[in-house]
Amino acid sequence: MNINLSNFNMKSLVKEAGSTISRVVQLTEEKLGTTERTEYDIHFQNLAERADVTKSWTEKIVRDAESVLIPNPQNRVEDYIFEKIEKSKPKRLSNLEHLALDMIEAGGDFGQDMPYGQALIKVGQAEQKLGQCEHDFIATSGICFTQPLRKFLEGEMKTISKERGLLETKRLDLDACKNRVKKARSMLGQQSKDGISPEAALEQAERDLRVAQAEFDRQSEITKLLLDGISTSQASHLRHLHAFIQTQVRYYKQCGDVMDQLQRELAKMQPAKPRLRINSEDVDGPPSIASAHSCDSDTSSIALAKAIDSDFDYDNGQDIDIESGFKSIDIGPVKALTHLLEDFEIEFDTSAISTVIFVTECSPVNEDYMYGKQGLMKGLVPRAFVEMLDEEQKVDF
Repeated sequence: MNINLSNFNMKSLVKEAGSTISRVVQLTEEKLGTTERTEYDIHFQNLAERADVTKSWTEKIVRDAESVLIPNPQNRVEDYIFEKIEKSKPKRLSNLEHLALDMIEAGGDFGQDMPYGQALIKVGQAEQKLGQCEHDFIATSGICFTQPLRKFLEGEMKTISKERGLLETKRLDLDACKNRVKKARSMLGQQSKDGISPEAALEQAERDLRVAQAEFDRQSEITKLLLDGISTSQASHLRHLHAFIQTQVRYYKQCGDVMDQLQRELAKMQPAKPRLRINSEDVDGPPSIASAHSCDSDTSSIALAKAIDSDFDYDNGQDIDIESGFKSIDIGPVKALTHLLEDFEIEFDTSAISTVIFVTECSPVNEDYMYGKQGLMKGLVPRAFVEMLDEEQKVDF
């Protein structure tokens, strides 16, 4: 109800109050089912239903997208408030950037000359780059996707909701006028009431009905035009969606490039000495002795060792010193000590090797080795040098 105090008009106030009361009465009777109501046409109902679905899903998509970009709800609320008061959003460090700073600081304390300290600094610098990529991704996604959708909700959808509410008001006025016409027609032939004849009351009611019908039709056309515009809006949303996907592709590619570069740098920092896995940990091993192997082409066996240090004399073919902490399996006339390293090479002909041993999984399971046994001798066997026999081969042996 709009009241202009500088130009107060009692007649206008009474008329507006009367219209409001008639709308309330009409709505109450409709809820109680004691009166008829004007129904919208099928086309309008379909447009209105599509608008409701579009509004509901767009709100969910915007909310979910913002949750992905800014997982912390407190930060989202804070950004929303700063946006409403038209102030710049506060700059925050992401979780990746916090991790990067701690890694760089820890690497400095551990020693930049130490392998672990150098690796921490390298990883921390890479995490900083990932954090910057994340900031760019969030900002770009907001500009190309979430902000246009939110603008659609706060602009076009609000206008549609306002016009639909106004159309509903016009419909209530129209139905109230129809009821007054019915009532005036039922009073024909009766005595005048309040100095107004039934004929004059009917004439006034019909005049009000024509005005209400014209206003309802006009508002209905305006609302239909706005509802039809949702199709154009969805085409625009499709373009924003494509832009969002392009932003995601660029972001993940940048992250992949950073991690590939980090992997190459860490590979260059690895020690030249071979590594031995003991109790699920990598430790430094002695220089490879693969070149010390001296075997004939008819070699038919390999000695499998559990430890890495030995007094074995390759020239004289002496046995491995059991007291030094390892065991060997003598499975042929020739002995050769093979280091159980993660990557080692056999520099002699292994095509004639056909010795059969029993192997089982280690406990706990080891990805690189299996547990081998032959007679009273046992030890670790590299998986790369084990070939499982099928049933026919087992019969042959």
